[in-house]
Amino acid sequence: MSSTTNSNIQLNNLTAISPIDGRYWGQVQGLSEYFSEYALIKYRVQVEIEYFIELSKLTELKPLNPVNKEEDHKKLRDIYLQFKESDAQKIKQIEKTTNHDIKAVEYFIKEKMHTELQYSEVVTEFIHFGLTSQDINNTAIPLSIVESVEKVLIPQLKQSILEPLRQYAQQWKSVAMLARTHGQPATPTTVGKELMVFIERLENQINHLEQSVPHTCKFGGATGNLNAHKVSYPSIDWVAFSERFVKILHPSLKRMRFTTQIEHYDNVASLLDAFKRINTILIDLCRDIWTYISMEYFNQKLIKGEVGSSTMPHKVNPIDFENAEGNMGVANALYEHLSAKLPISRLQRDLTDSTVLRSIGVPFSHSLLSFKSIQRGLSKLVLNEANIAKDLDANWAVVSEAIQTILRREGFPKPYEALKELTRVSGSKKITESDIHTFIDSLSIPDDIKSELKLITPFNYIGIISDF
Repeated sequence: MSSTTNSNIQLNNLTAISPIDGRYWGQVQGLSEYFSEYALIKYRVQVEIEYFIELSKLTELKPLNPVNKEEDHKKLRDIYLQFKESDAQKIKQIEKTTNHDIKAVEYFIKEKMHTELQYSEVVTEFIHFGLTSQDINNTAIPLSIVESVEKVLIPQLKQSILEPLRQYAQQWKSVAMLARTHGQPATPTTVGKELMVFIERLENQINHLEQSVPHTCKFGGATGNLNAHKVSYPSIDWVAFSERFVKILHPSLKRMRFTTQIEHYDNVASLLDAFKRINTILIDLCRDIWTYISMEYFNQKLIKGEVGSSTMPHKVNPIDFENAEGNMGVANALYEHLSAKLPISRLQRDLTDSTVLRSIGVPFSHSLLSFKSIQRGLSKLVLNEANIAKDLDANWAVVSEAIQTILRREGFPKPYEALKELTRVSGSKKITESDIHTFIDSLSIPDDIKSELKLITPFNYIGIISDF
């Protein structure tokens, strides 16, 4: 069988291979500012320009002394602040000749300096001075990651999921609900408290991300020892210079002092693992809510014109939670690969990190897509208190724990065994309020204890409802 390829197909939402760049583009395009090829090139230009500006402030570098002026610094920063897609295209065109992406960036900046700022070649040769490609990449990429986390991912997580969960938790704080362990009726809880379980888990992971995971980078020359810097200007403290420089780019960036040609990525791996844990928690949330919907503890608001099934007109499916779960599974597979692969590199460096780093925005995009799907799903939830109450009333056996515990307190012999004999039933038999009260009346205990026990119901046996 022969096949033909249509070479005239242009990239758009319909022709893109990845659904991130196709079907889902409208929901994740904000991350393009951090993880697209255009964004990577722009961040590289930013790092090169800011490095040059910091070099110009060193009095020992005599050729740069004349350009150490605010006016020059502003014009230099405009190169990346006013960076356009056409500039990125020009760099890609240069790369066709150099076959080297960072060298193409260097040549682009040098040409800008020469034509727009009239800098001499003596000055422009300090672009990329003493550096290797990974000094730029391993600073630009961590910078893009930290900015995306701070400006997009964490804010979206809080807005899409934490905020609506908190609102529901408060609203349903005291709504008693039958718990289920191993899928079977268990000691009652409240709807609000069960949502607080997920809120607390997510808050712990967000705090870990914001406070405990460092954003590290590499800036140390060909093999990490600043050899070219030291041999050129031995009197300068290049270690202090480099550590100060990365902090100028972003206060959260930290330079690793001992590296090979590349950053070791241990902390990038830690960040990816943190997002994987967040996704795992959210998958757990999606599955629980999906189950509550199937039990009719939650109903879903109807969306006019929406179709649940191509053949079953009545269907209202929990598709937002299912879509979120699927996308988080894809994201976690990539987080897992990236966090396991990136810290491994042969000797002082191989190229495998460069290849996989180009995909680092993909799992973040699937996570972002999932956050928004969960937000849509949560917005459709309607609590079905009648069904929840019905389920509680059908499971009076769950108060047996309370009764046997009070009987223990009173010194009643073998209370657990007595309740087990009463409540472990099978088939269609259900323990009712009447069964419980008849059992209580049969006990040889004081009347005030019997009255205390009869006050316990599946609706009020909900334990301590902490403030939240």
